[in-house]
Formats: sequence, C-alpha cells, structure tokens
Amino acid sequence: MNYLKVGKATDLFNNEKNLYRFLEIMPGLLSWGTLISLIILSYFQPVWVAYFIIAFDVYWLLLVIFLGLHLLISYRRLKENIKFDWEKKVKGINFIVNNKIKNWEEIIHLIIFPTFNESLDVIRTSFNAIIADGYPLDKMIVILAIEQRAGAEAKVRADIISEEYGYKFRNFLITIHPDNIAGEIKGKGANQAWAAKTARKEIIDRHHLDYDKILVSVFDIDTVIYHGYFFCLTHKFLSVANPYRASYQPIPVYHNNIWQAPFFARVAASSNTFWQMMQQLRQEKLATYSSHAMTWRALVDIGFWSTSMVSEDSRIFWHCFLYYQCDYRVEPLNFPVSMDVCMDESTIKTIKNLYKQQKRWGWGVENVPYLIFNTIKNWRQLPKGKIINRILVQLYGFHSWATNAIIIGAIGWLPIILGGEKFSATVLSSNLPFITRTLMTIAMGGLVLSAIVSTLLLPKKPKKYGLIKYFTMIVQWLILPVTIIVFGAIPGLDAQTRLMLGKYMGFWVTPKAR
Repeated sequence: MNYLKVGKATDLFNNEKNLYRFLEIMPGLLSWGTLISLIILSYFQPVWVAYFIIAFDVYWLLLVIFLGLHLLISYRRLKENIKFDWEKKVKGINFIVNNKIKNWEEIIHLIIFPTFNESLDVIRTSFNAIIADGYPLDKMIVILAIEQRAGAEAKVRADIISEEYGYKFRNFLITIHPDNIAGEIKGKGANQAWAAKTARKEIIDRHHLDYDKILVSVFDIDTVIYHGYFFCLTHKFLSVANPYRASYQPIPVYHNNIWQAPFFARVAASSNTFWQMMQQLRQEKLATYSSHAMTWRALVDIGFWSTSMVSEDSRIFWHCFLYYQCDYRVEPLNFPVSMDVCMDESTIKTIKNLYKQQKRWGWGVENVPYLIFNTIKNWRQLPKGKIINRILVQLYGFHSWATNAIIIGAIGWLPIILGGEKFSATVLSSNLPFITRTLMTIAMGGLVLSAIVSTLLLPKKPKKYGLIKYFTMIVQWLILPVTIIVFGAIPGLDAQTRLMLGKYMGFWVTPKAR
C-alpha cells in the first residue's frame, strides 16, 4: 500500500488502522488534557497554576517581541520585492539549472484555477491580473478547473472566460471534474488533481513538453497576483540550489475586498497574513499554504494531490517531504498575492462563514497523524533529527493554536476564582492580577505594531470611503484578543475534537463576495 496517499484511519485496516486512529486522537487529547488539567489544578493546586500562568505570560511576552521583529523584517522585504524589477533581473542573468535549463524562456508556467460556484467578476479579476503581470503569455498554460456538481452554470461561466481570455495563452484548458468518484472527498484537491492529469494527457504529453521545464502554480480562484509575480517566481526557481526539491510560497494578503469586509473578518485575515509573513523568515518551519507553486517533476513523482483529504495545500508539501526522505523544502518568495477576506451578504452569515473557514484551516491538524504514521513506517530511511523536529513543530503549532489564547484569556484567572480562601489569603493571589495585567499590557505593543503594519499594507482607499475608514482600520485591532479566541482557538479546538472523535470533515468552499 502507498502509505503516502493515506488520508485518514478508515483508509487502513487492522493494526495499522488502530495506530492511525490513536495518532488522530493524540492532538485533541493533548489540547483538551492541557486545558482540563489547568482547570482542575486551579481548584486543587492554585499556587502551581498561578506560577505557571506567570511563566506562561512571560513566555508570551517574549514571543510577541520575537515575532514582532520577524514581522518588521518580513514587511521590509515584501515592500522591497514589490518595487524590484524582477523582469530585468531574470533577463539580465544567464542561468544553468542542473544542466537542464539554460534560459529562462525555456520555462513554461502551468497555472491551475480550481473553481466551484464563484462569480464571473471574481474569476475575471484573477485572470486580468495574470494578463497584466508582464510575463510572456505564450509561456503559460492556464487551466480553469470546474466541478460537474456545480451544474450547467459553471460550464457557461467557463466558456465565457475561455472566449475572453483563452486565446491569449500558450494553451487554455477547461476541465470538468466528475462528481461522486469513489474514495474522493468533494474538494479542491480532487479537482486540481483531475485538472493536472487531464493537462498531462491533452497538452504536456501530446506536445512532448519537458517535465523538468514546467512550474505549476495552483491558485485559489480569488488569487490576484501583483505585477512581476511570475518573474519573481522564475528567478527564485532558477537561482536556488536544487530547485526541483522545493515548493515556492508567496505571502497571502487579503486585499481584494478588505475595504468592504466587516472589521472582525479583516482582523482575522490580517492576522493570518502576519503569521505567513513571519513564517517566511523561518524556512525550517514553513509549509505550503493556499496558493503556491512547485515543479511538475515533483508533482508527477508523487502521483499528484491526494483526493481523500481536506488540507491539500499543506499535505502536498508533507507528501513531497516524506517521498524525498526529508530532502524537500519551501522556498519563501517574500512576494504577495492578494485574496478575499471572508465576507457574505450579512454580518451573521459572515460570522458563520469565518468560523467555518478557520475550522477548515484548523483541520490541517490531520497532517500530524499522517507525518507520525509515515515516519514509523519509514523510520530506517528518514533522517531522524530532521523528521522529529518537523513533527514537534507541527504538534506545538496546533497545540498552541487551540490552547494559548484560552489559557491567557480565561484560565489565567481561575486560580483566583477556584482557589478558595486559602489561596486568596496568599500574597501571590493579590499579586497575580497585577503581574498578569502588567505583562499583557506590555504585550499589547504587538497590537500597535499590527495596526501600523496593517495600515501600511492597505491598498488604495476607494473614493466612496472617507478618512474615518482609516481610523476604523486602526481601532479594529483592539478586538484582536477576542478574535484570536473566537476565530482562532475555538475553531482550532473544534477541528481537533472532531478528528479525535473520528467525525471527519468534508471540504467547505468559502463563499466569495465583494
């Protein structure tokens, strides 16, 4: 059996299934175990918990400082890369990549846009950005991957896009992913896998294109690239060591509808942008996310995307990482692509959709059992230190996602509430609120930094909005402590709980509204 294609425990049998189920239970068990233990100890051993909370608050403060510095450095690099003339850079240097590519013009970009029921306006915006990028369109193969289950309307939209844009590219292809294929989850991964396999048959193999000269970009349908993106991507591919063992990750900024979106949705989206910006400086922790690029060679080697799991954008990296025995990495581009803030026609719908979106992102925890299970299966072939470090980083990341904000915002006060009269009579009890408040007030400097960077990143304000809009864009960051719990920790814990109980999620498509 190809264990690298496993999506969940039910794909396996007997002892292997039991092992995988245990590994699926583990992340949620660790998160719930941490929270419940702290609640119980707040009653029986409030002094212990009080000291833990103080130590945790100090750790949080140091983390805010550390990540704040990374955010500033990443912001500076992002702004520099937007302004840089990547076209001139690419055309002015002679490259030789593994004796296979001697000229940047040999590279063909295969661009896949999976879509479900998004409007023509959304699709056109993304295609217009490709046209305006400046990269030669005759070096691009573009696929609009639609779903059969989306009905006749999806085919009508695809035909309109084909008529308006298809003739501009080297090749343009509409693929229709069949519905109800056995073993598949209805989602983006299965759709783009079908699209890639169709492109191999109808374009790449038919025209005898060199697999080593194709870069694949998979874009969410709302992805709007910034001018110069493909020259930046091409330069990165041609200039790094061992480019065929890498994926290439831009920074997602949610600017397409940021002026129209509700304040809480803007804060949640910007927080995700900041996290991705900071991760670009920590390559050893970076995995692919949402829209990204990789080589066609690597994609063919692993047999394309898995069709039986939800978090395909990160799983494709872990699949490659294990397939190449940890000799695979993500190269940060430090270059933005713009996407949609979660928004619907009403505030209530937006709140519900944002929660579902965050829960789906939190479902990336399914990669933890996948990593550990395949490490056990291939223990002798994998470099021990590298794989163990990656597993610990993933465990820590998802555990922190589900627990940190709750510990700071709620559990930190439980020793005072549950500790009883004996604890209330101690000096520690009277000092705990002061210490916690002081440390968190200092840490609030992170909010100020977030507000500043968010404002500096904003696209040009539409004329219909006044100066008061800028003010709300800054003040909105005061709700960050609430959003990281409501649209961070809780949906993250929800996802881990569902995985722990074996209630597997399907793929949920975030509605696009502008």
